[in-house]
Amino acid sequence: MTAVDLPAVPRVLIAEADPWSRDLLKQVLLNVRCDARLDVCADGQHAATLLGEKTYDLILADWELPGVDGLSLLRSVRQKRRSLPFILLSSRNDSASVREALPLAPTAYLTRPLNMESLTQRLQDLLLNEGESVYCEIPPLAPGMTLPAFLERRREVCDGAPLRVDVKTAVQRSLGPEGLDLKQLEDQVHSDPQITAVLIAAANSAGYHGTPVQTLSEALHKLVPGQSMNLILGLALKHNVVLGDPGLVAYAERHWQLSQDSADYARRLARMLELDHQRCYSACILHRLGDLALLRCLEDWRQGGGALDDEAIGESLDAFGAAYGSALRTRWRLPLELRQLIAGIYSLEGGVYSREALVVNLAAQMARLTEHEGLEELAGSKTARLLKVGLSELTRVRKT
Repeated sequence: MTAVDLPAVPRVLIAEADPWSRDLLKQVLLNVRCDARLDVCADGQHAATLLGEKTYDLILADWELPGVDGLSLLRSVRQKRRSLPFILLSSRNDSASVREALPLAPTAYLTRPLNMESLTQRLQDLLLNEGESVYCEIPPLAPGMTLPAFLERRREVCDGAPLRVDVKTAVQRSLGPEGLDLKQLEDQVHSDPQITAVLIAAANSAGYHGTPVQTLSEALHKLVPGQSMNLILGLALKHNVVLGDPGLVAYAERHWQLSQDSADYARRLARMLELDHQRCYSACILHRLGDLALLRCLEDWRQGGGALDDEAIGESLDAFGAAYGSALRTRWRLPLELRQLIAGIYSLEGGVYSREALVVNLAAQMARLTEHEGLEELAGSKTARLLKVGLSELTRVRKT
């Protein structure tokens, strides 16, 4: 495809089995051509069906697709359209695999972890004329749309929370002479609920096996370093990851701080009691993810022309915040053990509680105290008694 025959609006097929890699490819492509008509699938048979039904201007396919693999798709495409741009993605970087693919003339053969800059440049060359850029206006709200109806519709498809951390700066600070320093990267992003949730979810996706990953540290060590870096950088490409409305920013700051304070208290309490402090930290840093995701959707509402004030923000959080969090944790398939621990922050039901659940519940209660409220009442609570911590221990945790 050359500049003279570029379609007005290109149709692109993305075939990738891993859901998080699939989402990353989608975001990189839409960052180049926000108007592209996208079909996205997770297996080769579905891709083959789509290729038989529609005419595409570009295909991105993973060699390791289940069912019909990406190389077979490329072979089928070349039998009909020799010049159709086809980017083949693969974890195979050995010379034998390259020699097997080259006779089928892929437009590009990209190995994992992907080089984001190289992929972006390839897509720009294929989808844009020289010097061209594409601007996509934000669609207005449907006539008669109410805020509750809008939020109800978005609950099952929301894309998570806004970013707290500047991801480009975080990655740059974590790159050293020998590549990505995972410990440095963890130090840079551990306060961001969205990054934490996405990396944990990706590490537990279909392409990875073994013990469920429940912490950021475990996720970073299970994912290939380049994949972690790409996923983090890919988050910055998404819509409204930085809030623009001052009122929404103020609410987000409060929820971020509440998450951070809870997580810090939980880590200190867990260490004091010789419990799993990383799991406790992880649960607390994630427990306001739904509220933050809701704020990001309210930014979409505002940009679509909807009215928004402090009262509407507060009422929306009360009505939908918990439901957004539950929907996200389920849809992203965060481990059940981690979801149960997060649930313990909000309530302790039944007669048997894990000590970690008691820790995160107590830590969240501490975080909600104002600077003028003392710890005496909290020290006498059922949660503190079950953990056998008193006023002196809580005071130490608060001051550390």
